[in-house]
Order: sequence, then C-alpha cells, then structure tokens
Amino acid sequence: MDQDQMIIKALFDTLAIRVSPTDQPFWYTSGTLGPYYINTHFLYGSEAQANQLLTLIEQAIKAPLDLPQVLSAAILEQYQQEPVFKAVIDRLVDAVSDLDFDVVSGGERRDFFFSIPVAARTGKPHVAILKNGTAYWSDQNFQMVRELPDRALHGQTFLHVADLVTEASSYTRTWLPTIARLGGTITNTAVVVDRVQGGREILAQSGVELTALAKIDLALFENAQQAGLLTPEQTEQVKRFMQDPHQYMVQFLSEHPNFLHEQIRLGGKAAERAQRCLDQNYGPI
Repeated sequence: MDQDQMIIKALFDTLAIRVSPTDQPFWYTSGTLGPYYINTHFLYGSEAQANQLLTLIEQAIKAPLDLPQVLSAAILEQYQQEPVFKAVIDRLVDAVSDLDFDVVSGGERRDFFFSIPVAARTGKPHVAILKNGTAYWSDQNFQMVRELPDRALHGQTFLHVADLVTEASSYTRTWLPTIARLGGTITNTAVVVDRVQGGREILAQSGVELTALAKIDLALFENAQQAGLLTPEQTEQVKRFMQDPHQYMVQFLSEHPNFLHEQIRLGGKAAERAQRCLDQNYGPI
C-alpha cells in the first residue's frame, strides 16, 4: 500500500478522524457544527488505549524526572505490539531521515505519543517540554534524566515532533521559546496531521519548516471515499463545510429545524453548545 494511503486508512480505522452521519454533525467547543473531528492520538491503537496513555502522562507529569522512563516503557511496548501505531511511527522516522538534528523534543501531552518513539527509533536524546516551560532531557535509553537549566543545550539542533498543528499557538507560546531558552536551534518540526489552518505559515515566519504525514484538505477525504472509508454523501458535506463553515451550519439547521431543540433536551454538553449556538447566531429560545 502507498504510504499516503496507509496513513489515511490508519486515521480512519482508529477513528483518529471521524466523519459524522449527514444528519448528526459534531459539536465543536465554540458552539458551531462541523462534519469531522480529529483525535490524532487515537493512532496509538484505539480511543481506549490512547486515553489510558493520557492518564499515565498526567500522572507522570507530577514526578517529571520519572516521566521519560515511565512513558517510554509503555509507548515502546505499544510500538512493538500495535501494527498501526508502529507503521505511523516508522513513516514519521522515514519523513525526517534526511534532516540533521541532535535531539528530539515533544510537548505536553499528546506530542509524547510520537516524539518519544521517534527519538528511540532515531537514536537521539529526547527533551520533554511541559506547558509551564520546564524541560527534561533523557538519553537514548530514557534512563538518564535531568531538568535543563538555561543554555543547557547551547548549539544543539532540535527536531520537534507533535501530533498535529493547527495555528501553531503551542509552538509560539511555549515550545519555540523553551528551545531558545535552552540555547538550541530549530529549523524543522514533524507532525502527523497538518490541519491547514495557518500553522505552516506561522512556523515559517519563525524559520521552522513543517513536515506532515497528512493534510486535512478535501483530497484526504476524497481519497478516503475512494478507499471505501466514507460515503459520497459524507465527502460532500465535508466539501461544503470546507468551502464555508458558517454556511454549512446555516444550511444544516435550515434543513433540520428541530435539531437545536432536540440537542437541548439531551442535556449536558450538547445542550450547552446548542444554547451557545442559539445565543450567538439566532438569539435565545
């Protein structure tokens, strides 16, 4: 199978990308509706397995000097046992094989799913960057660990590996400033998914080139349809959403006039987001 097709199949098979039925779009946090949802970390094997690792990450962060050893043990075992996850990591390693770098970094939390095994496969040290800007270096075997002070990695070249990039806000807010504080340089980052929402261009302004295994564009969904992973109707709704997200929502609600009221009757987050949608776009009930 072609590598790009392999990534597309992996994304849909693990539900890392989900496309809704045409009559039941997803709620986004903003109170808007859309036809697809992305959880790149599900490529770890499944939603349940990914959530187990997220729980482990949250626990490990409480004792960050133990974090590399604890996480690498779990992730590298999964790499050996889960063919889809292994194939994705191997594809990432291939994608960066021509790049010159001294250390692989990943940011809290979901980056660790991918940065740790890429570091292991390339034989490079790993730097775990937490959201508060602290950073922890570990050797190639994830046994020697130390917190990094300013300028600790002066002159070393970083490759930052992440699950996805949207608008690169985590990069500009934390990952890039931390690498600079450590004295490192970064000219490349690798992600599984580029959401094509401006992140590539923002990174380029900082001198960082983005390598992505998949882009969330219409071609990805058309290829998924050709592979039998989506219906033509699902692909068409994605196309309409990509052309104009607001008009997609307006048309859907016009065609399903009881949808918002039904969602409010459900209660919970669905009701909260339906009410937000009403308040922002159509006024209160």
